[in-house]
Order: sequence, then C-alpha cells, then structure tokens
Amino acid sequence: MTQTTVLRAVTLTHVRYRKGDDLGHALAWASLLPVFIGLGGFVTHFIFRRELQAFFFGLGLIVSEIINQVIKDFVQELRPSTCEALEMCDSNGWPSSHSQYMCFFAVYCTLLSVLKLHFADEFRQAFTALLPWPFAVIVMYSRVYLGYHTTAQVIAGGCLGLVLGAAWYFLINILVAPWFPVIENTYLCWYLRIKDSSHIPDVIGYEYMNSRAARMDLDAQKRGKISKD
Repeated sequence: MTQTTVLRAVTLTHVRYRKGDDLGHALAWASLLPVFIGLGGFVTHFIFRRELQAFFFGLGLIVSEIINQVIKDFVQELRPSTCEALEMCDSNGWPSSHSQYMCFFAVYCTLLSVLKLHFADEFRQAFTALLPWPFAVIVMYSRVYLGYHTTAQVIAGGCLGLVLGAAWYFLINILVAPWFPVIENTYLCWYLRIKDSSHIPDVIGYEYMNSRAARMDLDAQKRGKISKD
C-alpha cells in the first residue's frame, strides 16, 4: 500500500490570485512588499550604510513577527473559507502578519522622520514621513482581496503593528539610542564600520559634499604628480 506524503509550501512568496484577474495579479505582487522591505531594503541598507538606527529598526520588525506568531498560536483563529483554494488552511489568520509588519514599518518610519532625522527642507521630511502609508494600506487591502484574511484579521494586525511600532521607536530612541556612542566604540562596530549618523544634519548632503571634496583632492594630487614628472 502506497503511503501518501503531505507536502507544504513555503509561504514567504507563495501568493495566489484568480487567473485572469489583473487587479489580483497586481495585489499579489503588492502583498510581497514585506519581503522586499525586509530582504531587499534592510539587508541592502545595512550592508552599504551600517547604521545602528536601521539595525534596531529591523530588529524591531523581527520581534514584531515573533509576537505575531505567538498570538496566532494562542488564539488559533482560522482563515476565511477561501483558504482551501489558497492551501493556507493549516495556518492561523488572527492577526494578519502582513498588516502588522507594514503598519509597524510605517509608524516607525514616520516617527523617525518627524522626531529624529534631519532633512534639507520640510517637503522632504513630509514626503518621507508619509511615503510608507499608501503601501501599508495597499498590502492590507490585498490580504482581504486575495482571500488570505478577513477584514477583522487585517484590522487587528494593523492596530497591533501601530502599537508595537510606536512602542519600539520610543524604547529604542529613549533608552537605547543614548548608548549608541558607546556601542560605536566597541571593537565589533569598529571592525564592521557600524555607526550612528542621526546626529548629523542632512547626512546625505554631508556625505555628498565630503565625497566630492575627496574626489577633488584626489584629482589635485594626480595633477600635482603629473606636473612633477
């Protein structure tokens, strides 16, 4: 007698939509925004920028996801009836982790832009502070439209993300950020060039001007060497 093996899909990028549904196709891609932000955004940013603020921001998102899974396992609320077609009935639905992730990201980004970071002008500050919210709404809508969650599950995830994101921001920037200079001076941070640039007004402009100045100095040194030869 042949034994049947039960298989499960990796749900990280396993998003389904109705064939021929162009809106569903677009929303399926939109629902992957947490993956793009986490893997493409934070990993790339930390590799090239090595900022402590970004490290603790990303750490908060991981903590939020762990909390979400603990709550799901405790509450054990089923997903909507559409879960059978989506092959998702073996996982719990309350609260929505996608909604929680995006709202955590959005509120932390907004608080960071308004209260912590320095910008060249108010327009750039307002633009950065408001930028994540339309994407958060789109992701939340996509989870209901595609049948992965009920409206209540999405709202619960969004509310939890707002609370955790705001709490994590104030926890890090009130209790941890004052220790950033000490953390910067550790051997590990020195070796990996991990730093905190939040004290520099318009850090992008600062880096741009210093990069240009270093380029001009290098060009001047090359011209001086040629003239001596």
